[in-house]
Amino acid sequence: MKQLLQNLRTGQTYVADVPRPLARPGTALVRTSVSLVSAGTERMVVSFAEKNLLGKARSRPDLVKQVIEKARREGFLSTLEAAFNRLDQPMSLGYSSCGRIIELGDGVQGLQPGMRVACAGGGYAVHAEYAVVPKNLLVPLPDHITDEQAAFTTLGAIALHGFRLAQVQIGARVAVIGLGLLGLLAGAIARAAGCQVLGIDLDPGRVSLGEKMGLHQNVLRPEAESAALSFSRGLGLDAVLICADTTNNDPVQLAGNIARDRARVIAVGAVGQNLPRKVYYEKELTFLNSRSYGPGRYDPAYEEGGQDYPPGYVRWTEGRNLEAVVNLLSSGALVVNPLISHRFPIERAPDAYELILGKSEEPFLGVLLTYPQDSTLEEDNPQPVKADNRPSWETPDAGEISSVDEVRLGMVGAGNFATAVMLPAIRNLSGVRLVSISSASGASAAFAASKFGFSRTADSFESQLADHEINTVAILTRHHLHTPQILQALAARKHVFCEKPLAIHPEELDAIEEFFASTPNHPHLTVGFNRRFAPLVRQLGQFFAARNEPLVMVYRINAGALPLTHWLHDPATGGGRILGEACHFIDLLSYLAGAPPRQVQAWGLADNGRYREDNVTLNFRFPDGSLGSVAYLANGDRAFGKERLEVFCAGQVAVLDDFHSLETVSHGKRRLVRSRLSQDKGFRGIWEAFVNTLTKGEAPPIPYEHLFGVTRATFAAVNALRSDQVQEIPKTSAR
Repeated sequence: MKQLLQNLRTGQTYVADVPRPLARPGTALVRTSVSLVSAGTERMVVSFAEKNLLGKARSRPDLVKQVIEKARREGFLSTLEAAFNRLDQPMSLGYSSCGRIIELGDGVQGLQPGMRVACAGGGYAVHAEYAVVPKNLLVPLPDHITDEQAAFTTLGAIALHGFRLAQVQIGARVAVIGLGLLGLLAGAIARAAGCQVLGIDLDPGRVSLGEKMGLHQNVLRPEAESAALSFSRGLGLDAVLICADTTNNDPVQLAGNIARDRARVIAVGAVGQNLPRKVYYEKELTFLNSRSYGPGRYDPAYEEGGQDYPPGYVRWTEGRNLEAVVNLLSSGALVVNPLISHRFPIERAPDAYELILGKSEEPFLGVLLTYPQDSTLEEDNPQPVKADNRPSWETPDAGEISSVDEVRLGMVGAGNFATAVMLPAIRNLSGVRLVSISSASGASAAFAASKFGFSRTADSFESQLADHEINTVAILTRHHLHTPQILQALAARKHVFCEKPLAIHPEELDAIEEFFASTPNHPHLTVGFNRRFAPLVRQLGQFFAARNEPLVMVYRINAGALPLTHWLHDPATGGGRILGEACHFIDLLSYLAGAPPRQVQAWGLADNGRYREDNVTLNFRFPDGSLGSVAYLANGDRAFGKERLEVFCAGQVAVLDDFHSLETVSHGKRRLVRSRLSQDKGFRGIWEAFVNTLTKGEAPPIPYEHLFGVTRATFAAVNALRSDQVQEIPKTSAR
């Protein structure tokens, strides 16, 4: 399919052929008919992308600060590579569209394939022939609303939410500053609600459009204050909606001047906000920023999880605002046809952006992108193919698994970790051929395929499993998908590299262990416990190789806080930070101790609404008597180093400081090894070992006893934390 993308590093806006996305649980796959270009938001994004690196830095000093802090922690070269990778990532543009549902994901009710819908949401209702949109961001359309009219629904909801924040009633006098697309929609909505509307703009053409849209009076900026006095009969405006797009502070000053005593000023557009204290104080004005299109926006539980808010508590959510705009369009109270100035087919989408950036010096307003609608129903509904036509969880007949001549890799997942960490580590690795890559969005897979040299993209993980050219898969998806995809791949006789964790539920780990116990000559599996392969860790292990006493290991991780809405905190998707991240550090202690732990005791700080079981100390006892302590902390400062490991044994001490240095002390002699410019956490090392396993018949890079035992230890650690009791860690039968 064709999709419009933005390269933040080069500023190029281009149409790419990318794999079609697949409907996920709680979403619908929509075939787009029309999408609306937002002249404000999208112009801002494209303008930022077109700046050189210095210009980007000047406009986003907050990001520069983050880069500097990262360089201090992880080294200059690692940070530089990560920063350029982020800038190279393709950005999907668009957030307001209309189309027809092709396929429903699990758990979607009230919608049907074939239904026309208005679509909303950045990253969802993108400028692409197909889009995957969560159910709360879809609104069914009556037949008499055209696709072009419906494409305005999201922008209309933004205007509507701003109007609701004004809290005005029928007969109120409302001013709209800035008669662009958003301002004209806001003015039309206020008029439909029974308000008297005064439109203000710098452009005579926009003032004329205000008249065509039925706003009661429309004036140029120089006339605004005198017109407002007359329009309000000397009282001032009951509410002022600022819909301008400028860094200038004039709209905020004007709003204060024309508002009545104790009125509300709502910033709907992006404007300068240095509030003039005198007028805002004397009139006791209320100033609010309108946050997009209503409650639910930026809440993953609402937008991604499909959890609606009860109408009795939140009457006008994001989704219900979208419905209200559709109702206004349906009744004729909101007319948007006069706002359409240009139409471009998706193939010419870059021309639309040349237009909104002012490069063609042509006036514009509502710019629509259109999409072909002539493919067959069969093309719209491809049937997924399961590997070997076998149910996903069924164990196949045992077959000989021998060494391969080369690793022919299929990768699922093309997010930032894949492109910034994993793929750079395996690029140009001897014995590996990159065959195909797939992702949920399609666009990220196309980018990764082009940048790293995959032969092709795949439209689904299932199609990769059915691809006989692929003998190995790498799973880099969200945590809840790991176990099902591992079992699917093993059943398809593919070797598997899975980024941690192996599982987020004990029964999932049981299923994997059962597969290995019941399947002779099974494919190989490893998990991305990369730290044990870091060069400095290998040196640390060698330092204690001749030990004849147990170790005492103290591992501090300054992980930093994550927003409580982050998917990693979601028990159903991420499993939490102990299962999803602390497994790394338990594995490193297990590597040094020679076996997974047998007991765990845990304590944690109270979350206090800021954390989620991520300020904990985990104390482990290992089979040889070694002791290990993991202090996993979210309450520190990210500017400080992330990891520090201290190991004591038989008169010897070793200190690994954030993979930048290793200090060893023995018999009064100190030795220090440094790596200043970059960190090597073992990402390439684990792949080299895995490739040798597959191509040379060497032992698995991580013993299965460790893979399964460390995962069991994470489950036991969570139980210990919640029960305040020492937990025994079950042994695994895997070898």
